[in-house]
Amino acid sequence: MIRAMPSRACLAFLAMLLAGPAAAQTAPAARLDSLPAKQVFGAAKAPAPLEARSIGFYSKGCLAGAQALPVNGATWQAMRLSRNRNWGHPNLIAFLERFSATVPTVSQWPGILVGDLSQPRGGPMLTGHASHQIGLDADIWLTPMPRRELSREEREKISATMVVRKDRRDVDPAVWTQSHIAVIKAAAQDPEVERVLVNAAIKKGLCRDAKGDRAWLQKVRPYWGHDYHMHVRLSCPEGAPDCRPQDPVVPGEGCGSELDWWFSDANLNPKPPTTPSKPAPPMLMKDLPEACRQVVLAP
Repeated sequence: MIRAMPSRACLAFLAMLLAGPAAAQTAPAARLDSLPAKQVFGAAKAPAPLEARSIGFYSKGCLAGAQALPVNGATWQAMRLSRNRNWGHPNLIAFLERFSATVPTVSQWPGILVGDLSQPRGGPMLTGHASHQIGLDADIWLTPMPRRELSREEREKISATMVVRKDRRDVDPAVWTQSHIAVIKAAAQDPEVERVLVNAAIKKGLCRDAKGDRAWLQKVRPYWGHDYHMHVRLSCPEGAPDCRPQDPVVPGEGCGSELDWWFSDANLNPKPPTTPSKPAPPMLMKDLPEACRQVVLAP
């Protein structure tokens, strides 16, 4: 059974981690291995002071030597600061700074609003994402940055703009603009970007409305959710043997019959299962790459 709160054993070990790596090192390795990884990594408040490394896969790994995205930049503002998820591999931070500076030059947006990146040491999160574990994923809101600095309270309460129509079959013409196309295109054209995940209705709108060079559409892939933001994923850094890359994107624009299923009744109006599915067991520390133990136990 998945516990909503850490077990006593988990709390005891987390207390050791917070007391310092020396204390945690004295505990049996099996004790760490048996803990839910999301509890362990969710308790880390600071990055591991190690060489920057993305370890494992996007949905099964961790992050060493994370760098924080500054809360404010000339062309970005970080949102939901209370989550402490504005950490990433230095390549991701550099991309966000580079990409955000490009946005005002290709669109009417003065900059971007940045949602979740990763936790200070990556790994599974207590709530939300299955991925975002190795510091190479970023959620970028489909809402332009305002021309003023948002307060911390506003960053917690303001919602991203819903871009998809209520029937989920297309973008909302009252919201969708050429700037949305230009911003997504600029992200997809960055050479370090592996893929950009958006709602299928947004992909449909891009397929219909994109003009000129359309090669970048190959990187833009439909996925559930993502109707308020785009999920940008970077490729594994060069010379990073611990980082497991994702399969290459399927060749082609992805604008043909492969989109049809996303708008079928089977997907948009699925029938409830006759037998409720059992929740998946939590990912344990032993399920992560061995190097993630070093990340957890680092000072």
